[in-house]
Amino acid sequence: MRARVAFSGAIHTATPCNGTNGLRLADGRLVAETDVVWLPPFETGTVIALGLNYADHAKELAFNEQQEPLVFLKGPGTLIGHRGTTRRPADAKFMHYECELAVIIGRRAKNVARAAAMEHVAGYCIANDYAIRDYLENWYRPNLRVKNRDGGTVLGPWFVESSEVANPSNLELRTFVNGKMTQQGNTRDLIFDIPYLIEYLSAFMTLAPGDVILTGTPDGVVNVMPGDEIACEIDGLGRLVNTIAADGAFGR
Repeated sequence: MRARVAFSGAIHTATPCNGTNGLRLADGRLVAETDVVWLPPFETGTVIALGLNYADHAKELAFNEQQEPLVFLKGPGTLIGHRGTTRRPADAKFMHYECELAVIIGRRAKNVARAAAMEHVAGYCIANDYAIRDYLENWYRPNLRVKNRDGGTVLGPWFVESSEVANPSNLELRTFVNGKMTQQGNTRDLIFDIPYLIEYLSAFMTLAPGDVILTGTPDGVVNVMPGDEIACEIDGLGRLVNTIAADGAFGR
């Protein structure tokens, strides 16, 4: 379990200090979690996201279950780390979180069969991929204003190696808004599971180390407002926290 943080003018690898709220930097220094800037916990490549990959979430949004994956890409400017701030535009009527299992590729994958797919996974982390529903053009094409917003995708806090996650197909997900649990699900309910997604994607594109697959979110999304603190948890991967802020907090 490791993180990437900015501290004292440099980027460091950090690990949790057992029994404290602090971090141990790779050079041995101990620092408080609040004294660093948290970054996505790995060097990210292409970000590949899945929409409506839980049947209950598709039903929640009044969409039919899809017959093949709904896939889209995200630009690097969308990504922020643990304890970061996500902007809610003034004209947004319904903006919601999406707690997701993020799968990080560790080996080049091209035309990989399902049976060998998990050999290409380096590890996992938590993702919170915000969406603004009133900007959505149509259900099968998540447009740029919905899914490529600056700072709209939070990754972290930890990168957890695949060997430390016994069964990624049976992990509980939970989201809390200001301490109240509003979302709960399990990765066993994915419509398209991790091996399928790696086989499907690698059939037409080469997956490279650092590429990340965001596997979708279960039902239970609610509108979030400036000042709200959102915490996403996945068993064994930690607790990813960030806050929502209004336009004025960003200056422009």
